[in-house]
Amino acid sequence: MKTIRNRRDFLKIAGLTALGLSSPVSSIFKLNAIKAASLDNSGRDRDYKALVCLYQGGGNDSFNMLIPRGDIEYNEYALTRSNLAIPKNDILPIDVQNGNGKLFGLHPSMQDTANLFNSEHMAFINNIGTLVQPTTKEEFMNNSVPLPLGLFSHSDQTQQWQTAVPNQRVAVGWAGRLADLMHESNSNPNIPMNISLSGTNIFQYGNSTVEFSIDPHGGSESIYGYGADWGLNVGRTQGIDMLFNRQYDDIYEKTYIDVLKGAHEGSLQFREAIEAVPDFNTVFEVDDVSQSFHMIAKVIAARETLGFERQIFFIDYGGWDHHDELLNNQETMLQFVNNGLKSFAEVLNELGLFDQVTTFSMSDFSRTLTSNGNGTDHAWGGNVMAMGGSVNGKKFYGEYPSLELENPVEVGDGVMLPTTATDLYFAELAIWLGVTPSELPTIFPNISNFYDINSGIPPLGFLNI
Repeated sequence: MKTIRNRRDFLKIAGLTALGLSSPVSSIFKLNAIKAASLDNSGRDRDYKALVCLYQGGGNDSFNMLIPRGDIEYNEYALTRSNLAIPKNDILPIDVQNGNGKLFGLHPSMQDTANLFNSEHMAFINNIGTLVQPTTKEEFMNNSVPLPLGLFSHSDQTQQWQTAVPNQRVAVGWAGRLADLMHESNSNPNIPMNISLSGTNIFQYGNSTVEFSIDPHGGSESIYGYGADWGLNVGRTQGIDMLFNRQYDDIYEKTYIDVLKGAHEGSLQFREAIEAVPDFNTVFEVDDVSQSFHMIAKVIAARETLGFERQIFFIDYGGWDHHDELLNNQETMLQFVNNGLKSFAEVLNELGLFDQVTTFSMSDFSRTLTSNGNGTDHAWGGNVMAMGGSVNGKKFYGEYPSLELENPVEVGDGVMLPTTATDLYFAELAIWLGVTPSELPTIFPNISNFYDINSGIPPLGFLNI
């Protein structure tokens, strides 16, 4: 049995183990008695803003997503990638405004994504990865600087992308720390700022907040069987109502019931608000990725009813660990990503909120440039994307490396040493959402290794902030 060391442990366990709660409600945790250090919101932009994270769990082979098309660069790519190279004529051209004359394109499954990029609504951040401090190839080879723990490990790299702490194994995510600082921007006491379409996750777990978990197809469930008029659920409902209505003298019992009651009330409120959202004109595909974006759009449409000014959403689309059948698997999965991004952009424009929502991707790591026969293995630096009306689109941020083996950032077997730190990417997203630069070290402990918070310039520049 887990030892309860203190009041905070009790509260967290209370919120996660009560009375047959389904997993969506078990993720709800909001208690006014626990106060995070809140931002000074007196001069903050009061317009609604949201971040939407698409996590490609398993390690997306992003150098087959974003591909060089120039003759010299493509030939290097094709030689290194061998049987995994996308044929040059199949690559979808994109017009990179700051590409220094070099030509690039996207995977053939991503036509709508290419259109979003060419219409200045998307940007790519290149050769990005977890770093403790800026690191050269020589320093890596000599192991002369601190390196992220567990490089090339799914569990460690997932944790580090979601916590922004590559030199320690911690269980508090950077979206959770953001919510700790910003949750009082929202007026709803029962539904947290962070909403997950993929259950419990490290990314949204804070010191005093956790995610509100919903289903992509059905929204939010309440306590299992509560309110049903059949079988044992009649007695269950009566018993739970008795627990809710009883007066408690013991502080721990009262806290437990208050958390449970708030979770239940928030779930019912959420469901009612979502059901009241009119149907969209935008059509979404039936796969889980598109339906996750569809549900997020419904929540955003109900933002005023639910009392939200700031939100962070999380989709974990797993299955990218393509040690085998890379080409076939990526063709299908990138199509799902493409379809979801297209429909989400359309519905946000339908709602008039495209400028106020920034969608961004993350993944454990990219893959080796070299083939293992029919797939690729775990690597390090790769490419991610950001979409939205506030994105300075049609541009690259960070240097897209040569894909020739033994280049200055290739450290063996086609593994790219990152030249853009994840901290810079995350920090810019946080500033856009409303965090002041002086607060960044609270959320990203290593940010000073990469960025001067007093510089007055954005960390990367891919967002209008």
